[in-house]
Amino acid sequence: MKVLFVFGTRPEAIKLIPVIKKMDNFHSQIEYRICITSQHREMLWQILNFFKIHPDYDLKIMKQNQSLFDITSQGLKKIEKVYEEYKPDMVIVQGDASSAFIGALGGFYKKVKVAHIEAGLRSYDRYAPFPEEMNRILVSHLSNFYFAPTEQARLNLLNEGIKEKIFIVGNTVIDALLLTLSIIENDDKLREEISGYFKKVIPDIFERNDKNLKLILVTAHRRESFGEPFEEICNALIDIVKNNKYARIIYPVHLNPNVSGPVFKFLKNIPNIHLITPLDYPYLVWLMHKACFVLTDSGGIQEEAPSLGKPVLVMREVTERVEGISAGTAKLVGARRENIARESLDLIENVDNYNNMSKAISPYGDGKSAEKIVRILMEENNLVRI
Repeated sequence: MKVLFVFGTRPEAIKLIPVIKKMDNFHSQIEYRICITSQHREMLWQILNFFKIHPDYDLKIMKQNQSLFDITSQGLKKIEKVYEEYKPDMVIVQGDASSAFIGALGGFYKKVKVAHIEAGLRSYDRYAPFPEEMNRILVSHLSNFYFAPTEQARLNLLNEGIKEKIFIVGNTVIDALLLTLSIIENDDKLREEISGYFKKVIPDIFERNDKNLKLILVTAHRRESFGEPFEEICNALIDIVKNNKYARIIYPVHLNPNVSGPVFKFLKNIPNIHLITPLDYPYLVWLMHKACFVLTDSGGIQEEAPSLGKPVLVMREVTERVEGISAGTAKLVGARRENIARESLDLIENVDNYNNMSKAISPYGDGKSAEKIVRILMEENNLVRI
């Protein structure tokens, strides 16, 4: 079976690499090629280099201030040549980025089977997250195989009339997280490099090693946060450090000027708020492990952090990852200054509330999702495991 992986962002790569690695165990039955669209080129290559993944095709669609029209039209036109050259039997896409939509639509046009990993997530607001919510809906209706992370995701697909080839497998982000932690734990040089980096860029935290400090990891970059929501988020971060002397915020700032502009405008010279450059994935995992909790408008980290016992406050009005909310590992706080600050200070100051969230059981899997996916694909395509 000839398989084509299509992705273009770092989160997609993180969640697909465990599947790629598992397929290496069955090279006599499965041949695969990797096609990257590269709309987030620099951040994407960080993760590819770390896991030693070498793409076969690079569409190189990234350009400054690119629009969704640019990404979709350029990506679709360029991927046509990949389909014509490689002639895959199946394309595998992940999640909800525009690259997933491009890969799935190209597969449909070429009458190639489409497998969607992380299928069935829904916020039920087509503009939040934007354009991701509509991307994943469209990908669902272009796909043939659906790898749902949870029972709720399966029910979402059933409610849309998708009845067959739905498999609950957990989320591959947990596979990637555990694999990364294992690499860090077994590589003394890498571990020293990571700790040395943080001692250099944030010495007042990591050189002092003050156990009273409460480290808060912030990730925020969603399109729907652009403008007023970012101002609210920034002001909330200021309120947090002003109202608790032990609070320390570490914010790896996304390269998008719609993010970095307001963030540096509001937060650049605020004591106890540390703005740093985007982190390579192992550095982010290490920092997540050290953090007290996470403030985010992102997606995957809502799944990753609870697996490390870290509560997540989601700075969005809706989330497609409702399982974490139901399980108590995450809380939806919106993008209003007072809500973000109040809930963050509560986690810092209320030990019982913190423990209730940090000890809640993560609903996102056991780290064996990739193995399940590859096994199912082989069985569904009548391939014999050797």
